[in-house]
Amino acid sequence: MTTDVRRLALQVLLPGFSGTTLPDDYRALLEEGLGGICYFGSNTADGADATAALSAAIRAANPRAVIAVDEEGGDVSRLHTRTPSPVLGAAALGAIDDLDLTEAVGRWVGAELAAVGVTLDLAPDADVNSDPDNPVIGTRSFGTDPEAVAGHVAAWTRGLQSTGVAACAKHFPGHGDTATDSHLDLPRIDVDADTLATRELVPFDAAVEAGTRAVMTSHIVVPALDPHRPATLSPVVLAMLRDVLAFDGVIVSDALDMAGASADRGIPEASVLALAAGCDLLCIGPDKPASLVEEVVDAVVAAVADGRLDRDRLADAAARVAVMELPAGDAAGPPDRVRQTEAAVGALLVEGTLPDLTGAVIVSVETTANIAVGEVAWGLGPDLTVDPAAPDGVPDDVPLVVQVRDAHRRPEVLALLDRLAVGRSVVVVEWGWPGPYAGGLARICTRGSSGPGVAAVVEVLREAGWTR
Repeated sequence: MTTDVRRLALQVLLPGFSGTTLPDDYRALLEEGLGGICYFGSNTADGADATAALSAAIRAANPRAVIAVDEEGGDVSRLHTRTPSPVLGAAALGAIDDLDLTEAVGRWVGAELAAVGVTLDLAPDADVNSDPDNPVIGTRSFGTDPEAVAGHVAAWTRGLQSTGVAACAKHFPGHGDTATDSHLDLPRIDVDADTLATRELVPFDAAVEAGTRAVMTSHIVVPALDPHRPATLSPVVLAMLRDVLAFDGVIVSDALDMAGASADRGIPEASVLALAAGCDLLCIGPDKPASLVEEVVDAVVAAVADGRLDRDRLADAAARVAVMELPAGDAAGPPDRVRQTEAAVGALLVEGTLPDLTGAVIVSVETTANIAVGEVAWGLGPDLTVDPAAPDGVPDDVPLVVQVRDAHRRPEVLALLDRLAVGRSVVVVEWGWPGPYAGGLARICTRGSSGPGVAAVVEVLREAGWTR
């Protein structure tokens, strides 16, 4: 009995290890039946060929293993960290509102992932970004209108899954109306049930209708549904996904090492509670030792033994994971570069009149990205990168193009822009969410960083005289 439950417990786990090669202890776990591996930046750092080789090693150890990654395009990319993603992100696609283009982008992302052996993409983001101060969603969202977001979520899902890579709409029941990052704390969405139904749930319903193979939970408390437990650990919230939205696929937990899930209880206990609530595949988080996987397995086995977790619930989760993988799909060529750049230009929001930028210097204001985005290349290659608290070395005799991310929610960055604006021409390029700005400087809002977005900004700056 214990051996059988251990096997089931392994099958529902999706941890991430450190490095670009398969560790021996993880190989042994995969051979024993570990459900899969989630890639993070440390796993893909050596490029596509090395990632494909790593996937081959994982599947050799367990041919049915899920290989997952967060590849949303735009700001969130694990395959493209040294240069901006080659495809537009969600906010820019939502601003253009061309569903065919959104589907083509999803198809290209899927083709790239299939080529390196990934079988599950933890995307698209189905959150409605109704709070402009949201520190973790922002440009990952297709926008603020639920119906429009729903259309793009469905289109991106169709494109991705046409390549044989499963989609995972996230973060159920909606992370868009929060001003707290669930990586660091436990957010709350204080809305009534009607608002939840007509705003947060609309894109998830569209994803289910589009056939998404998976839905990811969020570590947020929705008092209108369950005032005590985050969604990942709430049978009430997850039952709504099954019973109201009629979703019959795999419910994937957001990473259980996040504070919103495990800060007060630890990852093993959070894993037991997530399974009992209705999650099927547990994302554990990046760079985890195999010993932690064993701790989680032991906790699940003990919970079944003492009756806290029903064995049939565990078996049902494992069975859902076993049939999630899609058959191989069609190969896809890259989306038209010119079409994407033209779309990116159309997505730009240009406020004010750009001054003469002849001889302008590109200055990037360094701020810490949220954990979901991570440390990746963004924006134009700068001539100078500065700390907002100590902007040393900024020349005072040339125009400046100042690159920022989410400046509207960073007082120190707004203060820096005020200081830099004295006595010179300055243009602000906002690569984050286009939040309110009353500083008086001309501003270009890109709705997220990407290769096409960079090309679009370069085009606008050149029209104002910038050359490099």
